[in-house]
Amino acid sequence: MTSTRPIRALLRGLEVLHVLNQHNGATVSEVATAIDLPRTTTYRILETLCHAGYAYRAASDERYRMTILVRGLSDGFDDEAWVTQIARPYMYELCAELVWPVAIATLSGSTMLIRQTTDHRSPLAVEKRGPGFRVAILGSASGIAYLTWCPPEQRDALLDLLAKTKRPEDQPAANRMKVLDLLLETRKRGYAAWRRPRRVSDELSLSVPILAGERLLAALTIRCSSTAVPEAEAIARFVPRLRAVTQRIAEDFVSQSEQQALAIATDNPASSPDA
Repeated sequence: MTSTRPIRALLRGLEVLHVLNQHNGATVSEVATAIDLPRTTTYRILETLCHAGYAYRAASDERYRMTILVRGLSDGFDDEAWVTQIARPYMYELCAELVWPVAIATLSGSTMLIRQTTDHRSPLAVEKRGPGFRVAILGSASGIAYLTWCPPEQRDALLDLLAKTKRPEDQPAANRMKVLDLLLETRKRGYAAWRRPRRVSDELSLSVPILAGERLLAALTIRCSSTAVPEAEAIARFVPRLRAVTQRIAEDFVSQSEQQALAIATDNPASSPDA
Protein backbone atom coordinates (compact mmCIF):
# COMPACT_ATOMS: atom_id res chain seq x y z
CA MET A 1 0.00 0.00 0.00
CA THR A 2 1.49 3.35 -1.05
CA SER A 3 1.62 6.13 1.49
CA THR A 4 0.43 9.66 0.82
CA ARG A 5 3.11 12.32 0.85
CA PRO A 6 2.56 14.76 3.71
CA ILE A 7 1.78 18.39 2.97
CA ARG A 8 4.92 20.22 4.07
CA ALA A 9 3.20 23.59 4.48
CA LEU A 10 0.66 22.08 6.87
CA LEU A 11 3.39 20.35 8.88
CA ARG A 12 5.28 23.62 9.16
CA GLY A 13 2.14 25.43 10.28
CA LEU A 14 1.61 22.88 13.03
CA GLU A 15 5.24 23.25 14.09
CA VAL A 16 4.76 27.01 14.37
CA LEU A 17 1.64 26.53 16.52
CA HIS A 18 3.66 24.18 18.73
CA VAL A 19 6.36 26.83 19.22
CA LEU A 20 3.80 29.52 20.05
CA ASN A 21 2.16 27.13 22.51
CA GLN A 22 5.45 26.62 24.34
CA HIS A 23 6.20 30.31 24.78
CA ASN A 24 4.32 33.42 25.81
CA GLY A 25 4.61 34.75 22.31
CA ALA A 26 7.57 34.65 19.93
CA THR A 27 9.11 36.86 17.27
CA VAL A 28 9.56 35.78 13.68
CA SER A 29 13.27 35.19 14.31
CA GLU A 30 12.61 33.08 17.41
CA VAL A 31 10.11 30.89 15.60
CA ALA A 32 12.36 30.57 12.55
CA THR A 33 15.27 29.48 14.73
CA ALA A 34 13.14 26.98 16.67
CA ILE A 35 11.91 25.14 13.57
CA ASP A 36 14.92 25.86 11.33
CA LEU A 37 13.09 27.74 8.58
CA PRO A 38 13.93 30.93 6.67
CA ARG A 39 12.48 34.09 8.19
CA THR A 40 10.43 34.87 5.08
CA THR A 41 8.75 31.45 5.15
CA THR A 42 8.15 31.70 8.88
CA TYR A 43 6.66 35.17 8.49
CA ARG A 44 4.21 33.92 5.83
CA ILE A 45 3.12 31.04 8.07
CA LEU A 46 2.59 33.34 11.05
CA GLU A 47 0.63 35.85 8.99
CA THR A 48 -1.51 33.00 7.59
CA LEU A 49 -2.32 31.90 11.14
CA CYS A 50 -3.27 35.49 11.97
CA HIS A 51 -5.51 35.68 8.90
CA ALA A 52 -7.23 32.44 9.97
CA GLY A 53 -7.79 33.82 13.47
CA TYR A 54 -5.49 31.45 15.35
CA ALA A 55 -2.74 33.96 16.13
CA TYR A 56 -2.19 37.70 16.40
CA ARG A 57 0.80 40.02 16.44
CA ALA A 58 0.98 42.34 19.44
CA ALA A 59 1.79 45.91 18.46
CA SER A 60 3.58 46.49 21.78
CA ASP A 61 6.39 43.96 21.28
CA GLU A 62 5.88 42.53 17.76
CA ARG A 63 5.52 39.05 19.23
CA TYR A 64 3.05 36.55 17.82
CA ARG A 65 0.67 34.86 20.24
CA MET A 66 -2.13 32.35 19.86
CA THR A 67 -5.74 33.46 20.19
CA ILE A 68 -8.39 31.70 22.21
CA LEU A 69 -9.73 30.30 18.93
CA VAL A 70 -7.00 27.65 19.12
CA ARG A 71 -8.84 26.07 22.04
CA GLY A 72 -11.59 25.13 19.62
CA LEU A 73 -9.20 22.66 17.97
CA SER A 74 -9.43 20.41 21.01
CA ASP A 75 -13.14 20.75 21.73
CA GLY A 76 -14.12 17.79 19.57
CA PHE A 77 -12.23 15.35 21.78
CA ASP A 78 -14.73 15.50 24.61
CA ASP A 79 -17.83 17.09 23.08
CA GLU A 80 -19.16 13.84 21.65
CA ALA A 81 -18.66 12.04 24.96
CA TRP A 82 -20.40 14.47 27.32
CA VAL A 83 -23.22 15.20 24.89
CA THR A 84 -23.95 11.50 24.47
CA GLN A 85 -23.47 10.49 28.09
CA ILE A 86 -24.95 13.49 29.87
CA ALA A 87 -27.06 15.66 27.60
CA ARG A 88 -28.83 13.21 25.30
CA PRO A 89 -31.21 11.72 27.92
CA TYR A 90 -32.32 15.21 28.95
CA MET A 91 -32.83 16.18 25.30
CA TYR A 92 -35.02 13.15 24.64
CA GLU A 93 -37.05 13.89 27.76
CA LEU A 94 -37.51 17.52 26.70
CA CYS A 95 -38.53 16.54 23.16
CA ALA A 96 -41.10 14.09 24.51
CA GLU A 97 -42.55 16.92 26.59
CA LEU A 98 -42.49 19.75 24.02
CA VAL A 99 -42.63 17.64 20.81
CA TRP A 100 -40.69 20.20 18.77
CA PRO A 101 -37.09 19.19 17.83
CA VAL A 102 -34.24 20.01 20.21
CA ALA A 103 -30.52 20.13 19.40
CA ILE A 104 -27.17 20.76 21.03
CA ALA A 105 -24.53 22.60 18.99
CA THR A 106 -20.91 23.46 19.74
CA LEU A 107 -18.44 25.74 18.04
CA SER A 108 -16.48 24.06 15.26
CA GLY A 109 -14.10 26.35 13.43
CA SER A 110 -16.17 29.23 12.08
CA THR A 111 -19.55 27.44 12.24
CA MET A 112 -21.77 25.75 14.80
CA LEU A 113 -21.81 21.96 14.62
CA ILE A 114 -24.88 20.03 15.75
CA ARG A 115 -23.65 17.30 18.07
CA GLN A 116 -27.00 15.73 18.94
CA THR A 117 -30.58 16.30 17.85
CA THR A 118 -34.04 14.85 18.44
CA ASP A 119 -35.27 15.50 14.90
CA HIS A 120 -35.69 11.77 14.31
CA ARG A 121 -38.00 11.59 17.35
CA SER A 122 -40.06 14.69 16.64
CA PRO A 123 -43.06 14.41 14.29
CA LEU A 124 -42.96 18.20 13.96
CA ALA A 125 -39.43 18.35 12.51
CA VAL A 126 -40.19 19.33 8.92
CA GLU A 127 -36.54 19.57 7.88
CA LYS A 128 -34.69 16.63 9.43
CA ARG A 129 -31.22 17.47 10.74
CA GLY A 130 -28.79 15.00 12.19
CA PRO A 131 -25.48 15.13 14.06
CA GLY A 132 -22.84 16.75 11.88
CA PHE A 133 -25.18 19.36 10.38
CA ARG A 134 -23.57 22.82 10.38
CA VAL A 135 -25.20 26.23 10.75
CA ALA A 136 -23.75 29.72 10.43
CA ILE A 137 -22.75 31.48 13.64
CA LEU A 138 -24.54 34.72 12.70
CA GLY A 139 -27.34 32.85 10.95
CA SER A 140 -28.56 30.70 13.81
CA ALA A 141 -29.87 31.00 17.36
CA SER A 142 -27.19 28.63 18.64
CA GLY A 143 -24.42 30.71 17.05
CA ILE A 144 -25.75 33.97 18.46
CA ALA A 145 -26.09 32.34 21.90
CA TYR A 146 -22.50 31.09 21.68
CA LEU A 147 -21.14 34.50 20.66
CA THR A 148 -23.10 36.17 23.44
CA TRP A 149 -21.75 34.03 26.27
CA CYS A 150 -18.27 33.11 25.07
CA PRO A 151 -15.22 34.99 26.45
CA PRO A 152 -14.72 38.45 24.88
CA GLU A 153 -11.35 37.44 23.40
CA GLN A 154 -12.92 34.48 21.62
CA ARG A 155 -15.88 36.57 20.47
CA ASP A 156 -13.60 39.20 18.94
CA ALA A 157 -11.43 36.56 17.24
CA LEU A 158 -14.50 34.89 15.76
CA LEU A 159 -15.96 38.15 14.50
CA ASP A 160 -12.61 39.05 12.92
CA LEU A 161 -12.54 35.68 11.21
CA LEU A 162 -16.14 35.87 9.99
CA ALA A 163 -15.60 39.37 8.63
CA LYS A 164 -12.83 38.03 6.38
CA THR A 165 -14.84 35.20 4.81
CA LYS A 166 -16.77 35.55 1.57
CA ARG A 167 -19.74 33.48 2.72
CA PRO A 168 -22.98 35.50 2.53
CA GLU A 169 -24.15 34.21 5.91
CA ASP A 170 -21.04 35.71 7.57
CA GLN A 171 -21.34 39.19 6.07
CA PRO A 172 -23.17 40.71 9.09
CA ALA A 173 -19.82 40.47 10.92
CA ALA A 174 -18.62 43.40 8.82
CA ASN A 175 -20.88 45.66 10.89
CA ARG A 176 -19.25 45.03 14.28
CA MET A 177 -21.30 47.57 16.23
CA LYS A 178 -24.61 46.14 15.01
CA VAL A 179 -23.52 42.63 16.01
CA LEU A 180 -22.38 43.80 19.45
CA ASP A 181 -25.73 45.52 19.99
CA LEU A 182 -27.48 42.26 19.11
CA LEU A 183 -25.31 40.32 21.56
CA LEU A 184 -25.94 42.86 24.32
CA GLU A 185 -29.69 42.60 23.76
CA THR A 186 -29.45 38.79 23.74
CA ARG A 187 -27.58 38.73 27.05
CA LYS A 188 -30.18 40.99 28.65
CA ARG A 189 -32.99 38.67 27.49
CA GLY A 190 -31.12 35.55 28.56
CA TYR A 191 -31.74 33.66 25.32
CA ALA A 192 -31.08 33.96 21.59
CA ALA A 193 -33.80 34.01 18.94
CA TRP A 194 -33.50 33.52 15.21
CA ARG A 195 -36.09 33.56 12.43
CA ARG A 196 -35.32 32.01 9.08
CA PRO A 197 -36.15 34.31 6.14
CA ARG A 198 -39.86 34.22 5.32
CA ARG A 199 -39.16 33.12 1.77
CA VAL A 200 -37.54 29.97 3.16
CA SER A 201 -39.86 28.97 6.01
CA ASP A 202 -41.62 30.25 9.13
CA GLU A 203 -39.12 28.53 11.44
CA LEU A 204 -38.30 30.15 14.77
CA SER A 205 -35.33 28.99 16.86
CA LEU A 206 -34.73 29.75 20.53
CA SER A 207 -31.38 28.95 22.15
CA VAL A 208 -29.81 29.19 25.60
CA PRO A 209 -26.18 28.56 26.63
CA ILE A 210 -25.02 25.54 28.60
CA LEU A 211 -22.65 27.03 31.19
CA ALA A 212 -20.67 24.87 33.58
CA GLY A 213 -19.38 27.51 35.94
CA GLU A 214 -17.48 29.95 33.72
CA ARG A 215 -17.03 27.40 30.93
CA LEU A 216 -19.33 27.67 27.92
CA LEU A 217 -20.02 24.12 26.77
CA ALA A 218 -22.60 24.51 24.01
CA ALA A 219 -26.00 25.91 23.10
CA LEU A 220 -29.31 24.10 23.53
CA THR A 221 -31.85 25.04 20.86
CA ILE A 222 -35.47 24.32 20.06
CA ARG A 223 -37.02 24.89 16.62
CA CYS A 224 -40.69 25.48 15.98
CA SER A 225 -43.09 26.98 13.46
CA SER A 226 -43.96 30.57 14.29
CA THR A 227 -47.27 30.00 12.50
CA ALA A 228 -48.17 27.17 14.84
CA VAL A 229 -46.64 28.79 17.94
CA PRO A 230 -46.44 32.61 17.96
CA GLU A 231 -43.10 33.96 19.15
CA ALA A 232 -44.38 35.35 22.47
CA GLU A 233 -46.03 32.03 23.30
CA ALA A 234 -42.92 30.08 22.25
CA ILE A 235 -40.71 32.19 24.51
CA ALA A 236 -43.06 31.77 27.47
CA ARG A 237 -43.44 28.01 26.98
CA PHE A 238 -40.01 26.90 25.83
CA VAL A 239 -37.32 29.20 27.27
CA PRO A 240 -37.94 28.30 30.96
CA ARG A 241 -37.77 24.59 30.06
CA LEU A 242 -34.58 25.09 28.07
CA ARG A 243 -33.00 26.90 31.01
CA ALA A 244 -34.01 24.19 33.45
CA VAL A 245 -32.54 21.48 31.24
CA THR A 246 -29.28 23.35 30.63
CA GLN A 247 -28.91 23.75 34.39
CA ARG A 248 -29.30 20.01 34.94
CA ILE A 249 -26.85 19.22 32.14
CA ALA A 250 -24.29 21.65 33.57
CA GLU A 251 -24.65 20.24 37.09
CA ASP A 252 -24.15 16.69 35.83
CA PHE A 253 -21.16 17.81 33.74
CA VAL A 254 -19.47 19.44 36.73
CA SER A 255 -20.23 16.44 38.95
CA GLN A 256 -18.84 13.97 36.42
CA SER A 257 -15.74 16.11 35.85
CA GLU A 258 -15.06 16.24 39.59
CA GLN A 259 -15.48 12.47 39.87
CA GLN A 260 -13.07 11.90 36.99
CA ALA A 261 -10.51 14.28 38.50
CA LEU A 262 -10.80 12.48 41.84
CA ALA A 263 -10.37 9.10 40.16
CA ILE A 264 -7.24 10.30 38.33
CA ALA A 265 -5.78 11.72 41.55
CA THR A 266 -6.52 8.45 43.37
CA ASP A 267 -4.88 6.38 40.63
CA ASN A 268 -1.87 8.73 40.51
CA PRO A 269 -1.05 9.85 44.07
CA ALA A 270 2.13 11.55 42.87
CA SER A 271 0.08 14.06 40.89
CA SER A 272 -1.81 15.23 43.97
CA PRO A 273 -0.86 18.72 45.27
CA ASP A 274 -0.34 17.19 48.72
CA ALA A 275 2.09 14.53 47.47
